Amino acid sequence: MHGVRICPDLDTCMYTLGGGIDTERGWGHRNETWNAKEELAAYGVQPDWFGLGDRDLATHLVRSQMLRAGYPLSQVTAALCDRWNPGATLLPASDDRCETHVVIDDPDSGDRKAIHFQEWWVRYRAQVPTHSFAFVGSENATAGPGVVDAITDADVVMLAPSNPVVSVGAILAIPGVRAALRSTPAPVIGYSPIIGGKPLRGMADECLSVIGVETSSQAVARHYGARSATGILDYWLISQGDQAEIPGVTVKSIPLLMSDPSATADMVRAGLELAGVTR
Repeated sequence: MHGVRICPDLDTCMYTLGGGIDTERGWGHRNETWNAKEELAAYGVQPDWFGLGDRDLATHLVRSQMLRAGYPLSQVTAALCDRWNPGATLLPASDDRCETHVVIDDPDSGDRKAIHFQEWWVRYRAQVPTHSFAFVGSENATAGPGVVDAITDADVVMLAPSNPVVSVGAILAIPGVRAALRSTPAPVIGYSPIIGGKPLRGMADECLSVIGVETSSQAVARHYGARSATGILDYWLISQGDQAEIPGVTVKSIPLLMSDPSATADMVRAGLELAGVTR
């Protein structure tokens, strides 16, 4: 967008763990200003539906400059993290360029076409006839440095309650990642992104509908599948009041609302206890 490379999930993790996230929006810098966005709009520059804050823009400028200089995304991410000190190692799923595109019916012509996921998500708010998702570039990509080792050498693997189609699904589309999850000796614990039949935030329900998966904790877990079969889960944590039965997967109900760091820590602790992992 606007000539800069944007990695929203990496940046959200980096800002959050580094203490710079806008907690009300859940993304971008706190104390953000929007002067660059307003000036671009004044020039009539497209896309005008995608907003980059001034502070956030600095991150993307640094990333883009380093990528053009030949540094791989994994090294660029490490350099950006030197400024934020997130306290964890953030690994891009791949150094190769992979983007999610969406096949829709054009709102004006009605013709079928593919658009970038961000246009579908931000501009159209997923409210256009949608047929499928395509992880462009993933078929020829390789897992980034350290990614497979991080999974296979882990004491425990936790799948965050992120969008199972365009967040977790995009990572699983990278060759080698799913195989690593299936072969790791570590227990794999998933957290449901669905509470009471609805996603807590975002539009996971719209994405699930496109691929024919019901918006429920049980359906998402069955979409991932059990490792004892051909899937990736050993354990599945769902919200209190929800029900799920997945052959080969141990299910437990816990409070799943990440309202503050303490509540999130309790969720992690519950997963470790369920899997019998002690630290």
